[in-house]
Amino acid sequence: MAMQLLGVQVGKVRPLQVGDQQVMSGIRKQAVRGPVAVSALGLAGDAQADLTVHGGLAKAVYAYPVEHYAFWQEHRRALGLSTDLPYGSLGENLTLSGVLEASLYVGDELRFPDCVLRVTQPRGPCYKLNAAMDDPTAVRTLAQSGFSGFYLAVEQPGSIAAGQAFEVVAGPRETPVMELSRAASMGTKAQRGRATWRTT
Repeated sequence: MAMQLLGVQVGKVRPLQVGDQQVMSGIRKQAVRGPVAVSALGLAGDAQADLTVHGGLAKAVYAYPVEHYAFWQEHRRALGLSTDLPYGSLGENLTLSGVLEASLYVGDELRFPDCVLRVTQPRGPCYKLNAAMDDPTAVRTLAQSGFSGFYLAVEQPGSIAAGQAFEVVAGPRETPVMELSRAASMGTKAQRGRATWRTT
């Protein structure tokens, strides 16, 4: 499959119902049409509530492979949940085709026509993913599947738009993204199901 940016999504921080309490979150994303400015801290119009685990220079943009959406639709079908999952349902800023966690290494670059993004680490989902997807098993399922998506730092600011093609340029190729994802998953299990992956 060709490497293409299928969707660009941003979200504002707003209340999210988690059980019997409300917390602030930017996990719910909305599609953006046309070019979106990309700065060192991410996409224009996007925000994060908890900067200790999301956002910042190393986690400025979150990307997710569209190839995993079929897995999530089947998972939700088995639970009797809606399978209508628009791009951004996993909280991602960029929905990509043609690239998977298994083929990426920390330091690889995704080169778009007007900006360059660098792979830094797999995403560590927090408990808010369960609430955002209305699925109490979402975090556990993501961890077990390894379909984590990945964070990107902004190597070259510019702009980005859905429909653009991109290419992957290899970095040092020393640390596979999937290796970090598996390590994080094992750590999560060892913590007896604590809601948040701790990544650095």
